[in-house]
Amino acid sequence: MSIRCTTKARRGMVALAVAAGLALGVAGCGGGGGGEDEKPQASASASKGDGSQPSAQEDQGDEVLAELKGSDGLMLQITGAQRDSGGFLTVSGTLKNDGAQRITVPALIRGNETEILRHGMSFGGATLVDSTDKKRYYVLRDTDGRPLTTTGFSSLKAGESLAVFMQFPAPPEATSEVSLQLPTFATATFQISG
Repeated sequence: MSIRCTTKARRGMVALAVAAGLALGVAGCGGGGGGEDEKPQASASASKGDGSQPSAQEDQGDEVLAELKGSDGLMLQITGAQRDSGGFLTVSGTLKNDGAQRITVPALIRGNETEILRHGMSFGGATLVDSTDKKRYYVLRDTDGRPLTTTGFSSLKAGESLAVFMQFPAPPEATSEVSLQLPTFATATFQISG
């Protein structure tokens, strides 16, 4: 066999191997075989490529600790305020639209800090007030400046609700009651658990 024939045979084998690899890659990335009617499933992970975020649904109970009323029928129900061993306090709850029409959530609730504004809609403007020690705590951020709150929402249909969370530095152990302030919402006071 000549060198020319051997080279052509090798090129053909390489081309065949590359084509087979591409075909397998396309088949592997082709999805679950469902039709166009299938909706993407929500990820169980709290991270959506924009930072690590604790799950808003963890430790949410049925008991409402406090209610903050906002404009146009928006309401934030606080269902949990849990300390963790890392020195954080996670406030969880439900944002509801009790109005009769779709409501755009006011952009003011994300606050006015440039670092937070850069990352889109969030509860970055929320503050936790410890009246006993006369301290105010701001929403925590990750190393990229993203607020550790629920993000990526814009509006709620009539009757719709959204599970939400906000993470703050934990007040001292002696503090058992705090107030949550959120722009465009009334202030509410509630007990910390844990």
